[in-house]
Amino acid sequence: MLKVREFYEAAGDDLDLKLVVGEKYLDRPVREPAVNRPGLALAGFLQYFANKRIQVIGLAELNYLKSLDGPERLDRIEQFFGKSIPALVITRNRHVPKEILKAGERHRVPVFKTQMITMDFINRATLLMGSLTSPRMRFQGTMVDVMGIGVLLEGEPGIGKSETAIALVRRGHSLVSDDTTVLFRDNTGDVLGTSVDITRFHTEIRGLGIIHVPSLFGVASMQLRMKLDLIIRLHHQQPGEDVDRTGLTPETRDIMGRAIPVLQLPVGAGRDISLIVEVAAMNQKLKNLGHNAAKELDEKLIASLTRA
Repeated sequence: MLKVREFYEAAGDDLDLKLVVGEKYLDRPVREPAVNRPGLALAGFLQYFANKRIQVIGLAELNYLKSLDGPERLDRIEQFFGKSIPALVITRNRHVPKEILKAGERHRVPVFKTQMITMDFINRATLLMGSLTSPRMRFQGTMVDVMGIGVLLEGEPGIGKSETAIALVRRGHSLVSDDTTVLFRDNTGDVLGTSVDITRFHTEIRGLGIIHVPSLFGVASMQLRMKLDLIIRLHHQQPGEDVDRTGLTPETRDIMGRAIPVLQLPVGAGRDISLIVEVAAMNQKLKNLGHNAAKELDEKLIASLTRA
């Protein structure tokens, strides 16, 4: 079940959410992943109140509450918070009345504010919650953000996934998840990756132990989530094994209905795997922009042979 904390962390700059009161109560469940504008509930009609949703109050609701005399306003606010709502958001960056702040503390309900217009916030928050509650799968692998390209590193334990990720972080890129990556679809249909809550911001380096990545490399070294653009499988090359040396036979894998490019990357002594992963990500970025170096070279060679 979705929690208010997950919604708050996922909102980021997109929803401009600021917590006003209730930091201790962010683990409240959102039993219906939607938002509700509680006009009728504040007017005293609570029979069909969608209290399981995150509540959104805009300019109209605030002005209505101000129009009530003191005792009646307190009674309406008390009834509203008494319905065990998950959280409340005040839009248009309006001042939050002290009665609402006190009721939030008393009923253990987080209260947020945002600069967004009410309908814009409702539309974006609805899309966000749809993404947060979409089907998810766990994938054994480490995910990094390399120049805006989401790369998922997979391979047998001890192959060097975490070490490669840390080397990339040292180069200025970002870690998304270590060892276990949670994949899900967003509202656009893209596959996104994120970490499991318990291991977020941490990674394990064999022989060193657990480290807290942002403490060592700064907050820019972590990404909460990232679109999956490329899977790189690290493996030990076997004698006589054929390795694709041109890139003309691309491999893909179906991940939640999306064809994701896959590269097979042999690991060996003297190979700088982090550098190769970085180059692979940059090359994938060019492919996304319609520039395929291998295909272009192949076409040039064919044209040259044809002229000869």
